[in-house]
Amino acid sequence: MTFSIAARCAETGQLGIALSSSSIAVGARCPWLLAGVGAVSSQNITLPMLGQQILAHLEQGIKPEDALERVLSSNGFSEYRQVTVIDSHGETAVFSGEKTLGTYNVVQGKNCVAAGNMLADKEVITAMATTFEQTHGQLTDRLMAALQAALTKGGEAGPVHSAAIKVVGDYTWPIVDLRVDWADEDPIGELAHLWLAYEPQMQAYITRAIDPREAPSYGVPGNE
Repeated sequence: MTFSIAARCAETGQLGIALSSSSIAVGARCPWLLAGVGAVSSQNITLPMLGQQILAHLEQGIKPEDALERVLSSNGFSEYRQVTVIDSHGETAVFSGEKTLGTYNVVQGKNCVAAGNMLADKEVITAMATTFEQTHGQLTDRLMAALQAALTKGGEAGPVHSAAIKVVGDYTWPIVDLRVDWADEDPIGELAHLWLAYEPQMQAYITRAIDPREAPSYGVPGNE
């Protein structure tokens, strides 16, 4: 019911996840990120706390493969889970249980890991990883390109209805956290429009948080 890519920017150290699903509000359950530590997507039959627990292990210096194995072994029903992990060094790990739904696939690329289930074709995931590796620019643009490439390859076996992208950088909060929780048609296209609107203002919101004296005004009450 979900296809996703978790990735790292080698130049900035940013970590991010982009994903889409036929289910509502995929961004509320599946992507988990911790700045300077790692990113985890917990999908298929989702158990959100897997992401939290894996990140806690990564923060302790445990390698992604070991962190993933420890958390899955300590929680039941791992055969229903599909999980991807990338750490701050670009090292990845992935798991797909034997009860992963429909056609599924995983691809570990350079500074990225992609996975999906209920796919129209296994090449959907290959396209995500390849597009990310071949696209230049900032991390969010590369993640969006990978998401759109997956859709072009067929995406899920049925229509998708939600999409999300989340990126962490130098701060404890996400610098990008955009979601389309439900759209009858083309949530990935709606997400792309959100990013086009947000990207020119992204640095301004960081400035507002760090030093409000330097914050630009957008002409709203209390924002002069």
